[in-house]
Amino acid sequence: MIDFEARRIIEALRSGVSSRAASRYFSSARPQLMEMISNSLYDVRTNGASGGLIVSGSYGEGKTHLLNAVFNMAQKDNMVVSFVSLSKETPFDKLYLVYQKLINNTYLPDRMQPGFNDIFENMTPNSPFVAEMNEYSLSKTETNKLYYLIKSYLNTEDYDEKFMLLADIEGDFVTAQVLNRVYKRIFNEKVKSSVTFSKTKHIIDYFEYMSHLFLKLGYKGWVILFDEAELIGKFGKKTRLKAYGNMDKFLNPDRKLESVYSIFTFGASFAEDIIEGKQEFVNLDESFMDIGSRNSIRNALNAIKDAEQLLPLTQDEVLAVFDKLRMFHFRAYDWNCDVDMKEVYAIVEKRSRLLRTRIRAAVEFLDQLFQYGRAGRIKIDDLGRAGYDEDLTPLDVLIDESR
Repeated sequence: MIDFEARRIIEALRSGVSSRAASRYFSSARPQLMEMISNSLYDVRTNGASGGLIVSGSYGEGKTHLLNAVFNMAQKDNMVVSFVSLSKETPFDKLYLVYQKLINNTYLPDRMQPGFNDIFENMTPNSPFVAEMNEYSLSKTETNKLYYLIKSYLNTEDYDEKFMLLADIEGDFVTAQVLNRVYKRIFNEKVKSSVTFSKTKHIIDYFEYMSHLFLKLGYKGWVILFDEAELIGKFGKKTRLKAYGNMDKFLNPDRKLESVYSIFTFGASFAEDIIEGKQEFVNLDESFMDIGSRNSIRNALNAIKDAEQLLPLTQDEVLAVFDKLRMFHFRAYDWNCDVDMKEVYAIVEKRSRLLRTRIRAAVEFLDQLFQYGRAGRIKIDDLGRAGYDEDLTPLDVLIDESR
């Protein structure tokens, strides 16, 4: 009988694109690192200890796969998870843009799709929950914008205003003038704010508010996963320094960021190519920054240099992955997948040093075995495109001739 979940996993592995579903079943290859992360998440859940981690590894060695495995682990433990890849559209020097991407890619533990608008839609103005959140936004955040914003949202009957205010919570920020006008229309009084909100200066208020909101909703914390952080290195000197300073806000967060754990993944050569190659510490010393900003940037740079290394898997670890791969291929297509995966390993290891490419080559090998009864040639290169040909050992050497 065909197992369609197994087929979905095989198709994900065949594509070479990291899959959250595949990570659910292939998450045991790096037990020490996963145990360390599991212990950190336990501290977040039980002690409210916020913190962060940087993981460094070569292309194709499983950084995104690792994040997906952490995603599954955190959701199983009743934690909210946000997942975003850094890019030109999500530059880490501009946290207000990062916030918008994060919120649009935030998953509650019991949801298959991102988003949580219904939480705000189901709030009632005079409930104890809203009263507690209003008190928090009045007394704990640097600005009190969210107090007036949420209060206006819950008390307006105008659909367009509701839509606009809810969009602000998602990162499409309204101006102070607009919020003042809406609030005055509803309550016939002005917004009283000692600090005018600026998205470039005060966006951390939103992160803090959300971390508190998730806890009050009964979740055990907020896990934020930042993939492809090495793209920070493509920006200019000042932009990079600002991005490092923002990283430190998540690696060494203020106590107001409650029960939040963040993981950044970097390419293995970032420390050598960018931190050393572009002399980031010299750039920092020559910059015109206050001592607090300098210390934050220095903390982040040192954390990247000391990052946990995602080392290539050993032969035994790869064979364990291949054995599981064989089992899923059997379940996916309901066939007698009687093949020695050590022989498959001996063949596909020649294709690339990258784990991703080896897995894709192994899947193609099993595909040919299933379809034709013997393997011919595989055409998988490091970039996932058709590449050079390479003859494979005939299948009749690897499988039972009686098949």
